[in-house]
Amino acid sequence: MSWRVLVVDRPGPLELPALRLLEKRGGTAAYRGGVATEDLGRTLRRLRRLASLTQEELAERSSVSVDVIRQLEQRRKHSARLPTLHALANGLGVELTTLLGDPPAVSASGENDGPRFVAVRRAIMPALWGPEPEPPGPDFSLDRLRERIAEGWSRYHAAEFDAVMDALPGLLAEARSATVPGPGGGDCGAGFAALGKALQLAGHVSVRMGKTDLALTSLERATAAARQSSDPLLLPMIVNSVAWTYQRQGRLEDALSIAVRAADDLSDAGRTDTADGLKAWGALTMSGATSAARSGDYERAADMMEKAEREASRVSKLPDGGDNRMVSVFSPSSVRIERVRLAVQYGHPQDALALAKGMRMSKDIPPSWRTWLLLDVARAHTDVGDASGAVKTLESLRRMAPTWMRHHTLAVAIVRDLWVLPNHPPGLRPLAEFLGIDA
Repeated sequence: MSWRVLVVDRPGPLELPALRLLEKRGGTAAYRGGVATEDLGRTLRRLRRLASLTQEELAERSSVSVDVIRQLEQRRKHSARLPTLHALANGLGVELTTLLGDPPAVSASGENDGPRFVAVRRAIMPALWGPEPEPPGPDFSLDRLRERIAEGWSRYHAAEFDAVMDALPGLLAEARSATVPGPGGGDCGAGFAALGKALQLAGHVSVRMGKTDLALTSLERATAAARQSSDPLLLPMIVNSVAWTYQRQGRLEDALSIAVRAADDLSDAGRTDTADGLKAWGALTMSGATSAARSGDYERAADMMEKAEREASRVSKLPDGGDNRMVSVFSPSSVRIERVRLAVQYGHPQDALALAKGMRMSKDIPPSWRTWLLLDVARAHTDVGDASGAVKTLESLRRMAPTWMRHHTLAVAIVRDLWVLPNHPPGLRPLAEFLGIDA
C-alpha cells in the first residue's frame, strides 16, 4: 500500500513560520518590528556577490539606480520603498523575503548549534561505524509509524518547529528499523517509504533552520529510500522538495531542470491518469514555473502555469486517492494562488488583484496557502497605491494568522511602507502597533 504526506511548501517560502525575533550575530537589537532593517545592506551585498553581479549590473537588471544600491550596501540608507525592494529581489533572482532577511524559524548558529539540532544532524547522518539498525520489535506498528510521520508534517505546516525537531530523531530511528527484515524476511518497501518521508521532513526542517546543505543531504538519502520503496510517487514528490531547496540556494537552472524532468517522467509513465499522480505532476510543474520566472523567462513560466491550470481541472474527475493529507496540493485554487503570487512578484499588481477577485478556495487548500494569498493581495494593493485596500487585507490576515503575521518580515515591510504616506488610512495605526512599528 502506498502512502504520502501533504507537502505544501511553496517554492521560496510556502511557509507559515511563527518566526522568532533573534539577536543579530555578534550584537544586540538587530530587529525592529520583526524586520532586520540594520542588515538590509549587508544582505543585498551578499546576494549580489553570490549572483556574481556588479552594482552596475544589478542596477541594469533591476532598473534601480546604482546610487540607491550603493547607499543601501554602504548602510547610508537603511530602508527602501516596497516596489524598490521588489525590483532588487527580481534582479537578484530571489524571493523578497530573502532580501528582507527573515530570520530562521528556530535559532541556530552554525558550529554552536544546540543539542536538539545536533541530535537531528546525527539522525540524518548516523555516525561512521555506528551500530546498524535492528529489526523492529514485536510491538512495532507500521500504521502507527505512518501516523506519527503524518503528524510531524502537520506540526511542520503549523510552524511547530520545536516539536518537530524533538520528534525527528526518534522518527528517523524507527523508520530505519522498519527497513530491516525480521527473522522471517519479508518486503521492506513500506518501511523504505516511511524512511523516505521522514528524511524528507528532516530536509524541510533543515531548510527552515537556514541549513540547505544539510537539507540536501537529507533529501538525497530520502531519494535513495524512495527508490527502494513501494510507492512510485514518492521519488517525484521528494524531487520537488530538492527543487525547492535549490531555489533557496539560488540554483534556479538546477531547480527548473529537475522539476521539469520529474514531471515529464510522471507523464511518460502514465501516472497522471490518477488523482495522486496528477497532483504530484502539478506541484512539480508549478515549481518549475516559479524557477523559470525567477530566471527571467516569464513567457515560459506563464506557459507552464497555463498548462497547470488546464490540467488542474481534471483532478476532481479522477478517482480519489484517499486522505488529502497524503498528497501534494494541486487544484484550480492552488494554481490561481500561484498565479497571483507570480503576478505580484514580477510587477503586475493589477493582474494579481483581478486573479484574486472572487476566488473560492477548494477544500484541499491548507491555511498556509490562504494566509500567503492575503499577504500577496496586500502587496498588490500597496503597489497600485490602494492603501485602504492593503489595510483591509492585512486586517483579514491578522484575524486569520496573527502570530504568523507579527513575525513575518514582508507583512511588517508593507505596514512600514504605508506608514510613510502622508494620509494614513483607517486601521493602519492599530496594525502598526500590533507589529511593534514605531508610530
